[in-house]
Amino acid sequence: MSQRGSAGAPVVEEHFVQAAPGVRLWTEQRGPLDAPPLLLVMGAQATGVGWPEPLVDALAAHHRVIRYDHRDTGRSTWSFEDRPYRIADLAADVVAVLDGLGVDRAHLVGLSLGGMLAQMVLADHPDRLLSATLMGTGALSTVPYTRPDGSTVPVDELPGIAPEVLEMWARPVVDHGEEAEIERRIAHWRVLAGGLLPFDAAYYRDLERRVVAHTGHYRVGTAHGRADDGGMLRTEELARNTVPTLVVCAPAEPVFPPPHPQHLAQAVGGAELVEVPGMGHALPPAVHRPLVDAILAHTGAVRGR
Repeated sequence: MSQRGSAGAPVVEEHFVQAAPGVRLWTEQRGPLDAPPLLLVMGAQATGVGWPEPLVDALAAHHRVIRYDHRDTGRSTWSFEDRPYRIADLAADVVAVLDGLGVDRAHLVGLSLGGMLAQMVLADHPDRLLSATLMGTGALSTVPYTRPDGSTVPVDELPGIAPEVLEMWARPVVDHGEEAEIERRIAHWRVLAGGLLPFDAAYYRDLERRVVAHTGHYRVGTAHGRADDGGMLRTEELARNTVPTLVVCAPAEPVFPPPHPQHLAQAVGGAELVEVPGMGHALPPAVHRPLVDAILAHTGAVRGR
């Protein structure tokens, strides 16, 4: 199906693709269909509409931008309770989206768990990628981090998740109605944002209301946190990488705080690092322009080559 926004807005096309037996994924395409494809991969339990509209529109001025709902999010199939799957299956879904939309190769942008899925695709299917951009994520590698002074840090000694985030994740989720659930999500975004930029609760309230409207309910999904995460390491494959890769460093990141981005850039062969000032584990308006500029500079350089 297709739909046209307000005057001057890009045409949006929505489709379902078959990712596996009994599993359909909702997808959206925005921008010229003959432009270089750019696939956005969201984090755990996050729908494709979690990518902010202004950011998607800015990228769609230069790319055929694709976003989609993971399994057990949004309008895609919610199947985990009946047919449990692995995180590796979510990585396979990335390729299934490209196949379902007839895309041979694409630029790939992954956030959080989406950044891990992107690393798996980078390692396993480099022939399907034009470039990769990774943010808010940790390296799927056992290579130690090398500090600027030359000393090394084992991966398991890198900084962990911020206590306030862990405390939020440990709280049981109780259904007190839609508005209460939206307020809980806003509180979650507040700790994920990291505290360097002013927090706009109204912005996240609007975002979560769009998510609920898109999904059709406000039920909380937990499938990705329970999925088997075995077999995700790609140490040797990432070290051999030749796909142009950009790592975004978020100085306020509370889930994979620095030096995780620096470690990731070291673990992925040929990767480059760029910092987005004030960014945490969220996408508020203040980071849209610098993030878009960084992504477009990266994808544009690939086109230039």
